[in-house]
Amino acid sequence: MDNNYSTIALEKKKSAQMAVFRQVYIWMSLALFITGITALIVANNNSLIYSLMSNQLLFWVLIIGEVVMVAVLAARIHKLSLATATVMFIAYSIINGVTMSLLFLLYTSESIASTFFITAGTFGAISAYGYFTKKDLSSLGSILIMALIGILIASLVNIFLESSTLYWIISYVGVAIFVGLTAYDTQKIKESIMNSDVNETAYKIALMGALELYLDFINLFIYLLRIFGDRD
Repeated sequence: MDNNYSTIALEKKKSAQMAVFRQVYIWMSLALFITGITALIVANNNSLIYSLMSNQLLFWVLIIGEVVMVAVLAARIHKLSLATATVMFIAYSIINGVTMSLLFLLYTSESIASTFFITAGTFGAISAYGYFTKKDLSSLGSILIMALIGILIASLVNIFLESSTLYWIISYVGVAIFVGLTAYDTQKIKESIMNSDVNETAYKIALMGALELYLDFINLFIYLLRIFGDRD
C-alpha cells in the first residue's frame, strides 16, 4: 500500500513538473509574439522608425537597456518576485521588438517570414532532441559559450574590416552555435525543473528558461536571415 501511495505521489509530482516545463514554451511563444507585433508596428510607423534611425543615442540606449535587463534577470531572478520578473521579461521582448524593426528596412517581408518558419522548424526539431536525448550535453555548453564569445569578438572586428568572407563565416558559425545552444539549454532547463519542487522557484526557473530559449531562437533567426534573407 505504501509503495502505491509513493508511486502515485511521484507521478503527481512529475505531472506537476511537466506542467511547469510547458510554461517555458508558453512564455517563450508569448515573448516571440510580442516581439514580432512590436517590430511590425514600429516598422510601419514612419515617425517611430525615423526616430530610431536618426537618433543613434536612442538606439544604443535601447541596446544597453536590453543587456542590463537580461543581466539583472540572470543575477537576481531568485530575489525578484515572479510578477516583477515576468514584467521585465515582457518589457524586454517589447524593447527587442523595437530594435528588430530595423530588419524590415534591410530585408524583404517575404524573406523575413520564410526565414521565421525555417527558424521555427529548426528550433522545434533541435529543442525536441535536447529534451529526449539521453546523451549528457553539459560538456557542450562551455564549448558553445566560448565559441559565442569568439564570434562576438569577430563581429566587432569585422565592423572595421568589412570583410564579406568573415561575414559569411560568422553567419554559418552563428547558426551552428545557436543550434547547439538550443539543445543544451533545453536539456538544462528540463533537468533543473525536474529536480526542483513545484513552487515559485520552479516557475522562476521556467521563466529564465523561456528567456534563454527566446534568445536562442532570436539569434538563430538573425543568423539564418543573414544567410537566406533577400535584401531590399
